[in-house]
Order: sequence, then structure tokens, then C-alpha cells
Amino acid sequence: MPSSDPSARQQRLATLLSRVALGDRVAFDTLYRETSAHLLGAILRIQTDRAQAEDVLQEVYVNVWRAAQSFNPALSQPTTWLGSIARNRAIDSLRRRQTEPQTVSRYQPGPDEEDTDMLNHLPSDEPGPLDLLAQASEARALKDCLQTLSGDQQHALALAYYEGLTHAEVAEQLAQPLGTVKSWVRRGLQGLKNCLERASLALS
Repeated sequence: MPSSDPSARQQRLATLLSRVALGDRVAFDTLYRETSAHLLGAILRIQTDRAQAEDVLQEVYVNVWRAAQSFNPALSQPTTWLGSIARNRAIDSLRRRQTEPQTVSRYQPGPDEEDTDMLNHLPSDEPGPLDLLAQASEARALKDCLQTLSGDQQHALALAYYEGLTHAEVAEQLAQPLGTVKSWVRRGLQGLKNCLERASLALS
């Protein structure tokens, strides 16, 4: 039964990762059982398609199996390292979906054995040129606005909103008081809001 003490849990996960790095399949199975639910939750915050998210989760653990030897407990907590892999894989999944051609079953058997072209009855839900331009502008604006935040604010927001950690978990990961972390998140969100509003006005 895993310990409820956060530091003890981090130490246990670090031990499991070191054993996985040596090819220990039992340790890998244990690591999966103890962390997969949390990582799936973090993935779903980015890749909201459940089936796709579960595929991403499998990719994450394949990556963990191959790269466990690169984990350094002196540089990051196990959950932070695992969360970063999950976040990156989820973002990659979204990018892949954006470049995949959208296919649809076009024909359906109709009366008198004649096929009906279903595309004649379906409105297009693909974004038009103006939609794509708006999406690109928003993504660029968000990236630019993130750069205006302090490193602490960026890190706190990444842990809270990309890895799905609570404020208390973020405070533990960053070894900072809970009040400080809440302040970073609050000020970071306010800074993003103000910056994005200015960017929106500039484009209007």
C-alpha cells in the first residue's frame, strides 16, 4: 500500500524509476498502477478525446520504459518528470490530429440499391480561412503573453493547468509556501488576461 506521505511517495516513485531503468518489469507495472490515473487526468486536460488520451497514456509509458535512465531525482520530482512527458505527448497528439486528413464515410446504401452521397447532407464543420487565422493569432498571442510572466508564475501555471496538480501539490513540487504559489497562479492568470485583452484590442 503506497504511503500517503507526499515525500515518501516521491521517494518510492524515484526508487521505482531507478528499477525501471534497469529493466525491472515488476517495478514498471507498479509504477503504472500508482501513477496512470493521475497522468490520464493531466492528459485529458489537453487531449479531451478519451480514446486519444488513453492512446497517449500508453505512449507515455513506452517513453518512460525507454527513458527511465534519464530521470535524475536531484533535478526534479518523479511526478514532475512524468507529468512533463505526459504533457508533451498530449500536445504532440493534438498537433498530429491537426495535420491528419479528416475522412468521412461518404456513401450509404439507399433505396433501389442506389448509394446516397452523405456529404450532400452534411454541413461542413471545418474551420474556414478566417477561423484558422483567428486560431493562429490566438495561439501566438497566448505564447507571447506567457513570456511576459515571471518564471515562477509560468512554472506554477504549467503545473496547475497542464499537469493538473492542485495548488497544494504545486507548492510541494516547487518547495514553496502554499500562499506564495496561490499568489503566483492568481497574478499569472491576471497577467495573461490583461495581456490577451490588449492583444485582442490590437487585432480589432
